[in-house]
Amino acid sequence: MATRLLKGVATAVVAAFVLPAVAVCFAAQDPFTKLGRGVANTLTGWVELPKNVYSTSVEQNALAGITVGLAKGAGMSIVRTSAGIYEIATFPFPLPQDYKPILEPEYVF
Repeated sequence: MATRLLKGVATAVVAAFVLPAVAVCFAAQDPFTKLGRGVANTLTGWVELPKNVYSTSVEQNALAGITVGLAKGAGMSIVRTSAGIYEIATFPFPLPQDYKPILEPEYVF
């Protein structure tokens, strides 16, 4: 019984040190995270259009959503899709430093 308890405590101690290290590794920016972000932004850049129409309509009014939101959405669609293409093309290189995203938020959704 004492051996079993000792094994359980040892497992908990090891898990307490290993799990945070693993979480940091997965949260870090790396080339493949940059590639995935680039593919996602390239494929979903068009979502900026309805997103901006909706958010502008909610923040202001429907007329502003149709006009200003449409213009903002069209512009951001081009920006997000272009950023995605850039990140796909440069994913092996740490540009910007440490593979940081060039747009905030990283994804449209």
